[in-house]
Amino acid sequence: MLDFITDRDIYEEVIQGRIGRASRFVWIATSDLKDLHVDKGRRMVPFLEILSDLVDKRVEIRLLHAKEPGPAFRRDFDRYPNLIDGMERILCPRVHLKALVIDGSFAYTGSANLTGAGMGAKSEHKRNFESGIITDDETIVGKVMEQFDNIWRGTHCALCKQKQYCADYKDILA
Repeated sequence: MLDFITDRDIYEEVIQGRIGRASRFVWIATSDLKDLHVDKGRRMVPFLEILSDLVDKRVEIRLLHAKEPGPAFRRDFDRYPNLIDGMERILCPRVHLKALVIDGSFAYTGSANLTGAGMGAKSEHKRNFESGIITDDETIVGKVMEQFDNIWRGTHCALCKQKQYCADYKDILA
């Protein structure tokens, strides 16, 4: 399967349709990281609650992002203490990709950041115009994972011209 999706479909196909069913791992790459809310049953909850539920099921969560999240995200993060040890995170100022990989068998890559207006449940008239591709094609999923993993492992760090701005640089090369 290879499909082009836009706007609200990104939320419905990726956030609502796939993440909660992860069984092994979820890798998320985003430039911008803000508090976003999603449907859970009959209520709206912070997306971090979905990630917290996954951590409780022993699903590995990796988050790669470019800048520190805003205060609302940090407040919500504090409500889910299992994320402190259950979610790995690397801040890299050069990250501009937006991608999500679930269990090594599904990937999204496109323009939507992990924000309410990008991937969240915002209404049609408040959300960004976004587009992306979802796939279960092994080759494409593998390429998305390879790019993510190269950043995660610090493959580019030694030659990076932005490392003085990277809070996690020392940890990556340690």
